[in-house]
Amino acid sequence: MHTAHFHPDDAADAAMHVFWQKGYAATSIQDLVDGTGLSRSSLYNTFESKHGLFQHALRRYHCQTAANVALLAADGPAVARVRALLQQIAADELAGAACCGCLVANTALELGGRDHTVNSLLQEHFATLETALTALMQRGQQQGEIAAGKSPVALARFMVATIQGLRVLGRGYEGEAQAQRLQDVIEVALAAL
Repeated sequence: MHTAHFHPDDAADAAMHVFWQKGYAATSIQDLVDGTGLSRSSLYNTFESKHGLFQHALRRYHCQTAANVALLAADGPAVARVRALLQQIAADELAGAACCGCLVANTALELGGRDHTVNSLLQEHFATLETALTALMQRGQQQGEIAAGKSPVALARFMVATIQGLRVLGRGYEGEAQAQRLQDVIEVALAAL
């Protein structure tokens, strides 16, 4: 990336991959210089700090995960939409996703509860997914797929937790053991609907 002419979003995208691979604490400024192709002064002038760049990278990641929300809003039975999302998450994990997992899950485990600004960004990410899932659960109840007596919000929160659990569990196993565990979680989660 040429340092005289760069877009902050492009730099944040490049930095996001560095943070995603190494984690926040283990990422040095030199790692970010190497990963973005920018000079230290360009990084500091644009983002003020490593923390500022990390925040921008988390916002960019949130934009990339909009595909999950779109998948939930697509036409079709609600349970099939949830299944499609959970299967996509499992497929990402089984494909290795560059052995990085989910940046939000990684960040929640590394910094959650210790960094107010990062917590706000994590909450925004989770709230977007929860809102989409709540709407889908309500649609499923209207169509008779999901029991009317169940709280759509509670079901949505359960699915957000399931998604994050799939992300974490996916990193802890390899091969057939990984695939079977992820599929077991998906089937039990769908049965809860």
